[in-house]
Amino acid sequence: MLEEEKAEELISLAADKRYRDLKAILVEMNEVDIASFMEELDSEKTVVVFRMLPKELATEVFACLPVEWQQHIITSITDYELRSIIDDLFVDDAVDMLEELPASIVKRVLRNSSPDTRQLINQFLNYPENSAGSVMTAEYVGLKKNMTVEAAFAYIRKYGVDKETIYTCYVMDDTRRLEGVVTVKDLLMNSYDTVLNDIMDTNVIKAYTTEDQEKVVETFNDYNLLSLPVVDKENRLVGIITVDDVMDVMEQEATEDFEKMAAVLPSEKPYLKTSVFQLARNRVPWLMVLMLSSMVTGGILARYEAAFSVIPLLVTFMPMLMGTGGNSGSQASTMVIRGMAVGEVQPSDILRVLWKELRVGLVCGLCLAVVNYVRLIIQYPGQEIICLTVVVSIFFTVIIAKTIGCALPIAAKVIHLDPAIMASPMISTIVDACSLMIYFQTACYFLDMG
Repeated sequence: MLEEEKAEELISLAADKRYRDLKAILVEMNEVDIASFMEELDSEKTVVVFRMLPKELATEVFACLPVEWQQHIITSITDYELRSIIDDLFVDDAVDMLEELPASIVKRVLRNSSPDTRQLINQFLNYPENSAGSVMTAEYVGLKKNMTVEAAFAYIRKYGVDKETIYTCYVMDDTRRLEGVVTVKDLLMNSYDTVLNDIMDTNVIKAYTTEDQEKVVETFNDYNLLSLPVVDKENRLVGIITVDDVMDVMEQEATEDFEKMAAVLPSEKPYLKTSVFQLARNRVPWLMVLMLSSMVTGGILARYEAAFSVIPLLVTFMPMLMGTGGNSGSQASTMVIRGMAVGEVQPSDILRVLWKELRVGLVCGLCLAVVNYVRLIIQYPGQEIICLTVVVSIFFTVIIAKTIGCALPIAAKVIHLDPAIMASPMISTIVDACSLMIYFQTACYFLDMG
């Protein structure tokens, strides 16, 4: 993050048009900090500052800018400048940008790309959205298995400058089929005349182009990888995914899950850059579903209207019961959803999860019931039966809520839905109905109101 004092100094230099002094400072800075500084400028000065940067640094800064600023720069620079930027960009960065730009801008970008770059970009754009192929990059070091260590070093020195990573190198046969992997450490630890086929690791962890990006994230987490090769269905190496790309995917998936857990349709844009109507459109569908589903709760209240008209005191405990049930279910669903997200819980574990949450529900329900019974006996002396009705209802409500809360996310996964949709709002709506049914059935039994 760019320090506030330094940012003010840079903005002051730009405002005074002291571009020579500004450039001298910028060329010594990190590209992320330069991009952060440029976002603080007006649109005209952004282009001026961008043009003063050296070619390689300009490309790196361009990749760090938000898509809105990228679009503005593209529309403000010449075709020659655009061609230079696009050809120098890593393909995955170019693809990420093009997916967000208007069609007219995309056509101009592709028209000004070299044939090889255009072919690669079009190939990447054809991969399914959120697949391994859509987030990989083609800038990797590919070696042949009959190379010697000396030849491998010569190849890396010649072609490695434009690659995403040179530490991990992938070994292929003459048809580009992935055969093994070697690291720079492996190369350094062996003599120059050693053949790669003799030192490469043939147990390669890989992903397929059509594999879901969430599965890729799990692979990185499980094996602590820095990069992951991506192959097609014929095991030909087509690209790699690096850890920085996976971090972007993790942030994207986490944001999407948070939005679903809050009953909001996922949005591609940041909150402050999303219009009011778009935010409303993302929220209304789930609000509508939850509103309509809560009519079940109203139906239950109507069915037992006679019960609480006879003993109005029963109504005062309904918010506590419904709130406790909703909170209990949300706790269970959150833990299970998190466990499934990091690969700790699988659908096949449903019986183990149910048994664990059932025991947790028994302990939590008993604690809440005992505390409430003491409080109610003190607050409502002479109303022991009503107090017993409430605490028994709380006990069973917590158990049922924990069970529902852990089971629904797993059920969603089984039918190929995102478990995150079975989070707090949905669980609360379902558990509210269950808690009322338990409450009034218990009341009818203990108070003989059936």
